[in-house]
Amino acid sequence: MGTFGEEDSWSLSFSGAAFLGLYHVGVAQCLRERAPRLLQGARRFYGSSCGALCAISLILDKSADFCCDQLLGLAKQVEQLSLGIFHPAFAPIEHIKQQLQHILPSNVHILASQRLGVSLTRWPDGHNVIITDFASRDEVIQALICSLYFPFYGGVIPPEFRGERYFDGALSNNLPFGDCPSTITVSPFSGTMDICPQSTSASMLELNTFNTSFQISTTNIFLIFTCLLAPCPEVLAHHCRQGYLDALRFLERRGLTKEPVLWMLASKEPPAPADGTWDTGHDRGQEAGLSLNWAVPNVLVKNVPNFEQLSLELETALKKTCRRDPGAWARFRRSMPGKVLTCLLLPYTLPFEYVYFRSRRLAVWLPDALADLQWIQGELRGLALGVYSRVKDQLLGLLSLPVTSPLQLEAAPPKDLAKKPSPALPIRPK
Repeated sequence: MGTFGEEDSWSLSFSGAAFLGLYHVGVAQCLRERAPRLLQGARRFYGSSCGALCAISLILDKSADFCCDQLLGLAKQVEQLSLGIFHPAFAPIEHIKQQLQHILPSNVHILASQRLGVSLTRWPDGHNVIITDFASRDEVIQALICSLYFPFYGGVIPPEFRGERYFDGALSNNLPFGDCPSTITVSPFSGTMDICPQSTSASMLELNTFNTSFQISTTNIFLIFTCLLAPCPEVLAHHCRQGYLDALRFLERRGLTKEPVLWMLASKEPPAPADGTWDTGHDRGQEAGLSLNWAVPNVLVKNVPNFEQLSLELETALKKTCRRDPGAWARFRRSMPGKVLTCLLLPYTLPFEYVYFRSRRLAVWLPDALADLQWIQGELRGLALGVYSRVKDQLLGLLSLPVTSPLQLEAAPPKDLAKKPSPALPIRPK
């Protein structure tokens, strides 16, 4: 990454993370508390999928309490469903769209234009598009919804933006401008990003896909399933705290903090800088954008006995949001007898729940039904025309080939002999 000498010379890019988007909240809170200049002087905030939600929250300057309540609230709703994400009541796109319509201010398009970059994948060619200009509040909402839509996970019909259909931006460009040296990249998966968990695996294999470099390890594979299957709120809170620590490690490596916090947490004494005190190294690192001369230790959440000493605001928000409903019926449903009873009654309750929640989704879909049906009709027509064109070309190719029977092949003289004139026979004198 380059220097931080002038404002508007760097940007931040947040990768798609699904339910692990709470990792971005921890990173943002660390930057807000430890290096506010990085957020205030950033030129643009890029994001794909859930990373776009974190980007818009930074532009609107939303608190950690607000972000944790929104993301952990959805995870807590999934936890209450008997089948988790496979339950018919699971509708993440509808839920997030309602929250955005309730939360975003009327002038969000003015605040987000030229500061927010949303990564989208265009249907059906898979071309990546980054939207940075918004004409209205509804366009901001539609762009975020399109970037969040994962095919068949969030629905069957991809949402529409400016007359075209788009889906999850992480499937074409997971880290917008991640290869730019002036972009700070953030991801909850281990890899070559600026802020990411430090890998504990000995594997050196990497997978370069969707403009992101992932380390091939069991931890990353487990995290991919975790972010899609909605873990319990305590697990998400753990990743949020780890995001705070990883961001702090990045700041200390770049010399953007005034004291070696991670060395204190690791119960070690930091080696003395080569050219003076810590403050001197901090000032020079901030001016030149270079790393300091020593390796910053990798501190995990389990190594921090009291996280409130690092960030009281973040820890208070996490504890508040992870608190369960204290009601008697809610406590019974969370208990083992309640879970067993729910599983036993599932064959009787699931059909009614399926009809009820599908009817609700149908009622919500009715205003967009005409446009979606026309789009489906156009897609089916295009598919039928494509199949017809291919079949027609193949049939015409077969008919244009010369057809000869086996009898003709036997009766016909060899090609060379047929073209070569027969020699004249000599006339013998009588």
